[in-house]
This record gives sequence, C-alpha cells and structure tokens, in this order.
Amino acid sequence: MSHNVLITGGSGYLGGDLLARMGAAKLPPYGKLYASVRTAEQADNIRQYGAEPLFFNLKDRYEIRTAIINHEITVVYYLIDAVQYEPPLFFIEALSKVKKATGRTVHFLHTTGAKLFSSHAGAPIDRPLLDTDPQLYEIQKSQSSSLSIAQQGVRTNCAVIEEAEKHGVRGYVFIPCIVYGKSKGFGEPVSTLRQIYMIIRAAKTLGHVYRVDTDRPEWPVCHVADNTAVYIELLRKILADEDPSNGKNGYYLASPGSVAWDDLYDAIAAALVKRGVIADSTVTLASEKDMADMGAALGVPQEMVPVQLGGKCTLIARRAREELGWEPAYLAEHILEAADAEVEWIMEHL
Repeated sequence: MSHNVLITGGSGYLGGDLLARMGAAKLPPYGKLYASVRTAEQADNIRQYGAEPLFFNLKDRYEIRTAIINHEITVVYYLIDAVQYEPPLFFIEALSKVKKATGRTVHFLHTTGAKLFSSHAGAPIDRPLLDTDPQLYEIQKSQSSSLSIAQQGVRTNCAVIEEAEKHGVRGYVFIPCIVYGKSKGFGEPVSTLRQIYMIIRAAKTLGHVYRVDTDRPEWPVCHVADNTAVYIELLRKILADEDPSNGKNGYYLASPGSVAWDDLYDAIAAALVKRGVIADSTVTLASEKDMADMGAALGVPQEMVPVQLGGKCTLIARRAREELGWEPAYLAEHILEAADAEVEWIMEHL
C-alpha cells in the first residue's frame, strides 16, 4: 500500500517551496498528495503541483481526524505553527487511527524553529549542540525560558516526540533556521515572518540598522532551496520505507553553517543605503529607546525585539548529511552575498 501524503502550509514560504520542488525530485512512488487550503484560490494554485486540496480546520480535532482517516493519509508534514500545543497532537492521534486500520507505518513531521534551540529558549550555548546529540530530547525537556511563547514552543516539540512514541507514530522535529532566498511557491516569495524581514522593516521605519546584542553571537542559516532539500530527502526515505531516524533521535536541522548577526546587519545596511532607504550603513547598538521604537515598528513588545533580531544558537546540522545524504548547494556565507537581492525582494513586499 502506497503512502498518502499531506502538506500543510502550502501557501506559505517554506511549504510553497516544498510543493513547488517535489515534482522534480523523482521521489519513490506514493499514492496521493494532499495539501490543506483555506480558500478556493489556494485550491486552484495547489492543483498545479499535482496536489489535491483539502478544506478543513487545522485546529479542530474532529475535522483533522475526519480528513486524515477518510483519505487514509499516512504521512503529514506540518508547516504551519511551531508553538501551539494541541493541533500537532490531534494529527498524531488521527494518524494512529490510520495505522490501526491499515497496518501501515505512519509519520508526523513537526516544523519548529531554531529559536527554540537558542539562548531565547534556555538551550545551552556554551558549546556546539549537534542535532544528532542522543541527549537532545532530554536537553529540550530541561530547558527553561522566561519567554512564555518560547517555553510553549519547547513544550510542543517535546510533546510531539512523546505523543508520537505513545501512539506508535514515527515523529520528526524539523528545525528551520534563518532561511533566505526566493520561494518557488505560489504564496509568499519571501518570508515575512522571519528575521531578515524584521531587520529591514525596523530599519526602514527608524532610518537606521541597529544590532541588539552586546557581543558577536552567531546563528545557523540556510538557503530556502537547501532547506527544502532536507524536507524532500527525508520524505524520500519515508516513502522508501527506509526507517529514517525518528522519535528522540528525530531532530533535523537544515543548515550548512552559521554567520554572525553583525555581518548580516552590515550586509543588509549596505543594501538599504544603496537603495536610499537609509542614509548611513553604520550599525549601532540599540538603546532602550531604540528597542521600544523597534518594537513599535514590528508590532511586538519591546522585550521581544532581541528575540526577533538576535540571540545565539549553537545548533549544528549533522543528521541530514549523515543519514539523508544531503549536501547543501550554498555555503553559510552565501547569505551575505545574497543580502542585496534579499533586500530587493523584501522591499517589494513591505
């Protein structure tokens, strides 16, 4: 029996790129490809990728269960919310019903974020943190953050692992970092929820680029095409029934390496000066007032500004290379070369 696959978030930056690239990926045979949609327009766009649109409430336990069971979906790629606790568990529960009815292995991939493995979420930052570390689940479980949204996200990550194991579902936690580049999807060509967008948005409003950390922290980065390649290579293993690492060993970071925030700020500032958006490319440490103004520009509380625009994450990708044979097309430093084009695309959508 072939797997039926559901992608959620197909109208978004990451999900759209995944759907757009799946057709050329020469994946092993599978049954049907489904994608969740909210509108008739999204449904029309989804069909161009060979996916069948499904209309259901992604937060409603009954509707999720009905959609998964009625279509005998055995693989769910969840790309819509890294924080909310209950919806992922509804999907896991529904998949377990399909497993019981069909005898097929079932898989749930939860898309989280590198912030939940960073200084913002109480992760260790005094040493490299490998995504293959056999203690990574226990490390996550012990993390404590003063930010309620970060703590909730960590709780959700752990719950996905725990509930998947409890229900006999193979669970995976996929970890995007700073993802850049133009999506091939029909929806957002650039990420309007991620760090680079926020840096540009704040700079445009304040007329200056500010950094938020007193030291020189680094963060993992990844081109959207390389990020999608990890999604696809993991799916290839799943469809071929090759039993990729899952559960407490199922963390997958997509990243060729890290860059310093300061270098990224400099590259963005230069691109903004080139376009006359700001007058000075000098990057300055933000004062308390600057932080407040940046928060107002971004529509977030002042204390969330450093979360959006800085912090330290020492997470390193190993599993995708070692187990999936993934090789990134772009080095980490490419993000600095691509900053000019990134600013161009994002300015079109501000």
